[in-house]
Amino acid sequence: MGDPATLLRVLVQQRHWCYRDFVTAFERAASQAGVQGLSVSEAQFRRWTSGRIRTMPVPDARRVLEQLFDVDAAALFGPPPALSTSASVTPTAYNLESEIAMTARDAADEAGAAAAQSVSDTTIDQLRDDALSLARSYSAVSAFDAFRRAKVLRSEAEHQRGRTKVPVQQQDLLIVAGQACALLSTAAFDLGALDDSARLARSAALYGEMARFDPLRAYATGSLAICAYFTGRPSEAVRHARTALAYAGLGDTAKRRLLSIEARAHGHLRDRERASRALVASTRQDRGERDALHDDVGGEFAFNEERLLMSNGTTALLVGDGAGAEAAAQRALDLVASRPPARQLVSVRGKAAADLAAAQVLRGDLDAAAATLETVWVIPAEQRVAGLLERTGGLRRALTAPAFRGTRVAITLGEQIEEFGRLSAPRQLGTGIGLLAIEP
Repeated sequence: MGDPATLLRVLVQQRHWCYRDFVTAFERAASQAGVQGLSVSEAQFRRWTSGRIRTMPVPDARRVLEQLFDVDAAALFGPPPALSTSASVTPTAYNLESEIAMTARDAADEAGAAAAQSVSDTTIDQLRDDALSLARSYSAVSAFDAFRRAKVLRSEAEHQRGRTKVPVQQQDLLIVAGQACALLSTAAFDLGALDDSARLARSAALYGEMARFDPLRAYATGSLAICAYFTGRPSEAVRHARTALAYAGLGDTAKRRLLSIEARAHGHLRDRERASRALVASTRQDRGERDALHDDVGGEFAFNEERLLMSNGTTALLVGDGAGAEAAAQRALDLVASRPPARQLVSVRGKAAADLAAAQVLRGDLDAAAATLETVWVIPAEQRVAGLLERTGGLRRALTAPAFRGTRVAITLGEQIEEFGRLSAPRQLGTGIGLLAIEP
């Protein structure tokens, strides 16, 4: 057994005092010193005798201790004088029993304190399930409702994170909060609040960094790339996409999404060669690799075949490949239609239809475009998101080309597009001002 930590402990042991003995003696000394209303808890007694105090006791407590032991208080909390090397000090059976009991109480007290600084695993499991449910139901609800639910989820995850000191729980809650923040970013983007979407995406990336969870960092950085090319910074978007692709532990789905985003950024730069290379690469991610976000959670974090086709069709339009755009958009629409109704993504169907109509306008077939747009007009107002409004806005500009000026179909379609945008959620909420000014 090592030497006692403090002189106070030595003196307590010499007197064979347990906690109750010490309290009795302390209260008697307090009365003698004229100090009223001062007591010592068992936890405080153990801290004093073990030397685990950070600051000296209050002045009244020091006076009582000096009265009790006739030793300066500062010396009591210092190390005991060195024992003579010629002396042999063997603890009595009583001292050993007291030492064991004190150690047991210390362990119980500290374990109890640690337990009080954790949260139930059931609570974390529920929050994890809530994040999964929100991600998987995202496409079926309005962006506003998704934003509201994600806001509550992030707040609750942070609240629980503040209650636990257990590292694995901290990491789990950081991941949940980060997923919620990533969905907040997506919802803000869909509502047309592009600057706030980028800010939320950066926060989600930071959560991923703190949790050492690279799939979340990659997803959020990809979202930053989308915000960048939507706000006229395609070169920055390319850099974000390549940064995200360099993160470790990404599955095929994550890489498909990021390569598709990179291709779109090159499309905004009108760099047909690099856009084509990224498009081809996005379709060749089939190594059977998965990750815990894009695949295991999935939903809005996933990037299935119809989303890939829809996105790549948009890129084809950007580089002037009308035939490629028409083929990709039609395949996306066919694939959406082949899914069970509950799995048909309204957003993908609307965007692909708008791209198909744009490709048809590009080859001068306004009647075909008008028929295709019937799919777009039936999309509920609350699900007319920024990406769809950007596409219909580009189509509106295409219809003002000299070749269509004054034609009845072009005029009718232009009016329908304006009405479609006016009734959308971003316009109704005032978050989508300027969307039509975004260049395709």
